[in-house]
Amino acid sequence: MNFDEPADFETIRTEIRRLCSRYPGEYWQGLEPDSYPTEFVTDLAEHGWLGTLIPEDYGGGGLSLAGASVILEEISASGGNPSACHAQMYIMGTLVRHGSEDQKRRWLPEIAAGRTRLQAFGVTEPGAGSDTAAISTTATRDGDRWMLRGQKIWTSRALHSDLMLVLARTTPVAEVERRLDGLSVFLFEMRDAGGDFVGASEISGE
Repeated sequence: MNFDEPADFETIRTEIRRLCSRYPGEYWQGLEPDSYPTEFVTDLAEHGWLGTLIPEDYGGGGLSLAGASVILEEISASGGNPSACHAQMYIMGTLVRHGSEDQKRRWLPEIAAGRTRLQAFGVTEPGAGSDTAAISTTATRDGDRWMLRGQKIWTSRALHSDLMLVLARTTPVAEVERRLDGLSVFLFEMRDAGGDFVGASEISGE
């Protein structure tokens, strides 16, 4: 088995190391215990590194999963925290594979350019825990739109995202053959929802 990396991976490593050098240990220490590395994530996004898995047709880098892994590996090797931003890489795969063409044309170029953040995925609920099929958040048709009702917890980076993917039940569990049927994913615009429709608050880890 050949474990040699493609030549362009070394270029990626070099550029990520250069970017990370602007955020030394003192930067990360200054964020303790719970501040979000806004400057670092913005820098990565504006240089296109968080849009590497987006196809080139939508303004992304069109990299493979291995290429994206190299980016996260170098962030870690440089003393940074990739968990602050790695979700923007893998979450958007849902939009790339399952989004409508209108959704992809609208959002993927914005994400690739670093103007919009998609870093949150609302799955876990207070009464369901890790049993995804037991979620109670529902989505129902209301004319030409969907109405989502429910509660999500432990939604990492929700307070730092413009968009969020939300898992909701569109068919009651009693009406499906398998418990995992009847679930749908929605792309939710966090910034435009308004306080009358959505509320978000931090949960202490203590």
